[in-house]
This record gives sequence, structure tokens and C-alpha cells, in this order.
Amino acid sequence: MSIGLEHYLFVAVLLFALGCFGVLLRKNTLVVFMCLELMLSASILALAAFSRHHSTPGRPLMEGNVLALFIIAIAACEVAVGLALIVALWRRRQTVELDELNALRH
Repeated sequence: MSIGLEHYLFVAVLLFALGCFGVLLRKNTLVVFMCLELMLSASILALAAFSRHHSTPGRPLMEGNVLALFIIAIAACEVAVGLALIVALWRRRQTVELDELNALRH
């Protein structure tokens, strides 16, 4: 039994759903941020799986892999900016709970 495209897509959908539920249900900003990263990783997994599935044995299809590499680079930049924002919120408000950050005008 070999692992096919369906298995990769099932794992990607499962990871994306877990991330989506985490974003909708959690109240901690850091946990929500990690769930967003989980959703991004799920999309990278699906993209790499489709790239592998549509390649031929003699000639691999590299467009999906190159796009996944760019997404990983953008995610690294997103992590740096997101964590800087979370640290700035912590320094200003002494909390990272989303319920307490709903009024950012103060």
C-alpha cells in the first residue's frame, strides 16, 4: 500500500481545520498566531502534494515546490512581525488575551 495524494490532502485538511478551530475558539493572541501558522503549513503541504502528484517520473514539476519555498520565506517574515506585535502589546497592556484587547483606542 502506497501513500497517495488522498492521504496527503486528508492530513492537510485536518491540519487546516485544527488551525481554523483554534483561531475561532482561542482567546490567547499567541495561540491564535500559532493556529494561523498551522493553517499556512497545511496549505504548503497540500501544494507540495499536488506538485508531487502532477509530476512525471523523469521530469519533476518544480513550480509547486518553488511556490512552497516562497510561502515558507514569507511565513518566516510573518512570524517576526507577528511576534514583535505581540511583544509590543504585552509591553503596553500587560496582557495578550483577545477579550481584553478589543478596545485598542486607549
